Amino acid sequence: MTQSEMHIKQISVVVENVPGKLSQLSNILGGEGINIRAITVADTSDLTTIRMVVDDPAKAVMVMESKGYEIRKRDVLAVETPDHPGGLNAVLKHLSEANVNVLYLYPYIGRVGDNAILIVGVDKIDDAIDIMKRNWVPLISEKKLSTL
Repeated sequence: MTQSEMHIKQISVVVENVPGKLSQLSNILGGEGINIRAITVADTSDLTTIRMVVDDPAKAVMVMESKGYEIRKRDVLAVETPDHPGGLNAVLKHLSEANVNVLYLYPYIGRVGDNAILIVGVDKIDDAIDIMKRNWVPLISEKKLSTL
């Protein structure tokens, strides 16, 4: 698999931090048949950043932009992580040792066998892919995610 096939498309939107905004966004995507597979919501006092991985990112961007949302797209990683105490560090220690900064991470709704899946945003994505491959940490392609 090539480096670019290991990137997962994440879409982000910043909305007002008021009741109902997240519900409105979920309703729009669900109404268009778009499934949210991973999501994180980070708030500040007035604004909320919603990051998500969906089953059809191109359609989600088109739909959300047509509704007036300003969307940001970013390549992130989907990483298979052992689901036991200390399992997260099987991923993090290799990135730390190589001076790759983890900007954020959040869980993916789904599993690979007994392992969890994390969405990981890093400052040096191609370096992170190389590090994961060298250390036998499984990366999951967008194509494979769609089958989970």
